[in-house]
Amino acid sequence: MPVISRKKLVYSIRKRLQSYLTQYDRELILPVQYEDLLRYSSAIVLYDKRERDTLWETVFFTGAETEEMQLSLKAIYAQLKADGDLSITKHLTIDRVDLCTYGNTKPFRIRIRNLVNDNFDYFYIKRADASRVYGLELEHILSPNRINYITSGQTLVEEHIAGIPGDMFFENQLYDPTLNPIRLCKEFIKFNERCFVRLLGDMHSSNFVVDITPDFDEVYYRIRAIDFDQQSYEGRKSVYMPQYYKQNQPIIELGLRYMTPESVRQYQIEERALIASRIRAETVRIHELMEAMRQDEIAPEANVHRLREELAQHYRQDDFLQCQRMGDLVWRSLATILAH
Repeated sequence: MPVISRKKLVYSIRKRLQSYLTQYDRELILPVQYEDLLRYSSAIVLYDKRERDTLWETVFFTGAETEEMQLSLKAIYAQLKADGDLSITKHLTIDRVDLCTYGNTKPFRIRIRNLVNDNFDYFYIKRADASRVYGLELEHILSPNRINYITSGQTLVEEHIAGIPGDMFFENQLYDPTLNPIRLCKEFIKFNERCFVRLLGDMHSSNFVVDITPDFDEVYYRIRAIDFDQQSYEGRKSVYMPQYYKQNQPIIELGLRYMTPESVRQYQIEERALIASRIRAETVRIHELMEAMRQDEIAPEANVHRLREELAQHYRQDDFLQCQRMGDLVWRSLATILAH
């Protein structure tokens, strides 16, 4: 199993990345920053329906701050979902604000509810980490998924990515008689390939969701990453290959039953071709992103040196050995698929 650092370093957003985010309407002035949410006055443990500790706490603000915080959080939701149109917030209320008590960035999760139909949605406010921002942007450009997020200085706001958490899917639905194992395994192979090509690590079953779309005679699956903290950080190649995580073993075993080496290779080639076409469609944007990333420090130098050696051996290309930063390694990895 790949070994992940217990405590990942957090890298602030620097000027070059911030300029990129401003150019593509990701950087905005928001009424509340992450640090403002830390001024909560009290908190209680949040339990799930089975009365188990979720490792989240519901936080409360003083009476004087509650109304102002409600208005500010609704305004952020409007920016995230409706380009700042506050008319959508007329029938919305902030139902709950939760703080995650574990992890590197200790995010806040805001639950927002429609008073008319009782429907609710979530969004997250986090301390910005440049690694994560690069991960979100690469996902937006290179994957079939669109990612909705905004930054404000060193604050990051993300929409909720809907789907069944991978570990829950493996536990409750992997052996459902209606499951289409071939389609599911095909999607995991493609997901594995996307993660490795763009160097997104730590994709065990708790860090991705399975999105299920019923069709008139079939069911389609899509596996989506939901955690981007380990974008181009670790020094081991295996960290960037979901196939090696023991938490993903149930789907690996399923793949061994239903996939042949020829079909695996076919799906890998297909996914690389799709990534190449997305790069060509967004040539200017991906080049500008990589220019920022190649100048940025988002991992310890020792990790860069180790990973470049492993990638040079994997691809049998000594060009990887000339890479000085993680951004160089990502760009060199993307270049390998453009060369074919």
